[in-house]
Amino acid sequence: MVKFRIEKAPAPLWIKPLIPLIAIIVTFLVTSILVVMANANPLEAYYYFLLSPLSNRVSALETLVKATPLLLTGASVTIAFASGYWNIGAEGQLYAGAIAAAGLGMVLGNFPPILAIPIMLIGGFAAGMLWASIPALLKVKLAVDEVVTTLLLNSVILFIVSFLLNGPWRDPVSGWPQSPQIVDSAQLPRLISRSRLHLGFLVAIIMILIVWFILTRTSLGLKMRAVGHGQEAARFMGVNVGQTMLTAALISGGIAGLAGVTEVAGIHFHLIDAISPGFGYSGIIAATLGALNPLGVGLAAMFIGLIDTGAQTVSRSLGVPVYLGNVVQATLLLVTLGMFLLQNYRIRRD
Repeated sequence: MVKFRIEKAPAPLWIKPLIPLIAIIVTFLVTSILVVMANANPLEAYYYFLLSPLSNRVSALETLVKATPLLLTGASVTIAFASGYWNIGAEGQLYAGAIAAAGLGMVLGNFPPILAIPIMLIGGFAAGMLWASIPALLKVKLAVDEVVTTLLLNSVILFIVSFLLNGPWRDPVSGWPQSPQIVDSAQLPRLISRSRLHLGFLVAIIMILIVWFILTRTSLGLKMRAVGHGQEAARFMGVNVGQTMLTAALISGGIAGLAGVTEVAGIHFHLIDAISPGFGYSGIIAATLGALNPLGVGLAAMFIGLIDTGAQTVSRSLGVPVYLGNVVQATLLLVTLGMFLLQNYRIRRD
């Protein structure tokens, strides 16, 4: 009788770059079952998912619009995860940046855009850092699990937003639970006319490149990656693990805060309680699919933006629920995590 056993063995180097592509294929095969259950053709559905949004100017630019916050939250999660700090709080840090942007945007009327916009970006970055500092200090000083604290703080800041929008910041003109509109000088300019693509997209691309530079070309990045691979080994090498982890957490929070700024100043122009449909959590998917490589994360964020845009096209064309896009993203995360885990195991025949 032939027997098989599972043993731990590293995957060949050529396999690792293919894992994201294989994960995407497996995800589409799995979710095609749901497409069939919705009485639609999977091939036709995935045409509308992946190709149709790129076939015209409006939907192609909208893909970049949807990718903008994902580029920022993906970069945020990447620099934290690469440092061994499991920041699940990019969503809350995004809202912190959005609060700062809305607050600053209401009082910058006397500033020209060349000053107002940098002030908004710096303020949002600082707000994200401030919100991220709470779980980071608890982790470094008291060894409190950051997964729990960052996740819980996402809910806390939603209550803060609700208080502001139903209290002191309720729009006095419309009476709706939204902040007053930010001044014109604080609004991000459009990159292309007759589109929603704004300056925040360039900010996001620049942040992806900065994170890549930090992680691959600086001593700080070397320390972060050392801590991410093994805290005890990094400590033995003389790395201050607590300080490095705190630095990574603060930078991560600041970048997520920028995502909130771009949504307020580039899309909505005021704060609303649903300003993020889960960009912080989608950033985790982008970071995972990109294997914590900032350049790969950028491509993954673009791909998820394409899925978000395509989900609306599929829904209009085939009558498939628009929530299928969320299902595809969730499945993609689980499949990618599973494949990165299983790459270190082999089935051997005795």
